[in-house]
Amino acid sequence: MPVNLKSKKRLVSRVTGVGLKRIHFDSEHLDDITDAITRDDIRSLLTANTIKLKSIKGASRGRAKIKKTQKKKRGVTQGSKKGRKGARVGKKEVYVKKVRSLRHILKVVKDRKEVTNQEFWSLYKKVGGNTVRNKAHLHTLIKEVQTKRKA
Repeated sequence: MPVNLKSKKRLVSRVTGVGLKRIHFDSEHLDDITDAITRDDIRSLLTANTIKLKSIKGASRGRAKIKKTQKKKRGVTQGSKKGRKGARVGKKEVYVKKVRSLRHILKVVKDRKEVTNQEFWSLYKKVGGNTVRNKAHLHTLIKEVQTKRKA
């Protein structure tokens, strides 16, 4: 005789916080499940593996990721680029990125006490005024400052 366990499934879903479709009852222990009334009974059946929870299926994002990377690649090879360099990445973005990285280097150097506060601010102003070309240039300037101090 088939037993109606719809209410038990609802109780299990409330206890575990899982949807009804993910709950699976062991067919050999259906009488134990029908006897379970309280939430504690349900929890004990869960630990005894009489009631099992199916894993989440989910949709695969594999193909979607591949398509996204393909779309991203499109039009970036040499010959298919249109517009000058400043049209693709703005001058301001380039400047801001450069200045932030250089200021970070300066901060690290100051924290290590490789330069004094006055030297730091003179270099900081040079970075802000776009005198410093790149990281390597900044490192040479730092070395120059250090040698001047020692001499």
